Amino acid sequence: MSVEFLYDEPASEILLQLFGLLIVGTELGFRLGRWQSPSRSETVRGQVHNIQGTLMGLLALLLGFTFAMAVSRFDNRRHMVVKEANAIGTAALRAHVLPAAQQAEMRDLFRRYVDVRVDAGHEDTMPKPERDALDAKAHELQGRLFDHAASAAAADPHSVAAGLLLSAMNDVIDVKAERDASLANHVPESVLLLLFAFAVVASGILGYSTGLAGARIIGMPAAFALLVTLVLMVILDLDRPRRGFILVGQESMIALQRSLETSK
Repeated sequence: MSVEFLYDEPASEILLQLFGLLIVGTELGFRLGRWQSPSRSETVRGQVHNIQGTLMGLLALLLGFTFAMAVSRFDNRRHMVVKEANAIGTAALRAHVLPAAQQAEMRDLFRRYVDVRVDAGHEDTMPKPERDALDAKAHELQGRLFDHAASAAAADPHSVAAGLLLSAMNDVIDVKAERDASLANHVPESVLLLLFAFAVVASGILGYSTGLAGARIIGMPAAFALLVTLVLMVILDLDRPRRGFILVGQESMIALQRSLETSK
């Protein structure tokens, strides 16, 4: 498993550092361009201007490509919450085929399991030992629920209802694994690092171009740096589904939690 340095760092610190690098890159480029301006011909100035336009276009393309990656992952995580809630709800309904004593025990296990999964939706705010404990508890409850379903199927191998319950429990286990995988599926850090580096280089070329011109509009470098940083802030926020401003909602799981509570 690869270590994700950027994901473990606070987004605010990453973005503040990037904003500073963009400002510094623009300023250094401007000073270099102004220093070399007297020795540069109009042909060279035109070439630099063309390079600047090309780099800005590539930067926009990279930003759009990375934004699309983050949005697709975010949408998949939202879908997985609904899918898991549906899988658990289906299994809980099919548990009604069991004898009354087993039904009561399975309802209690399902309530506890949903409670654990709802808590897991906010696990990024917890220390790692607590996150690991939640995951271990979920696996324990899965095992107990599956044992009940397997016992029902073994007691009556020809029962269609028992077979459906066993299949539903398989889905519950599979969907949890899928949801956990979707939460761990981030935009590759190599893509983000390339985007950061490219943005800094583009800001330097922008500053160099304005330096060759001998003048610049006050505030434009800061505006450019701010806009790029804001887009990257949204990308990072989408890629961190359980912290930040844009969160993956738990409405489906919470609704299921309430439904199971009222079915006592």
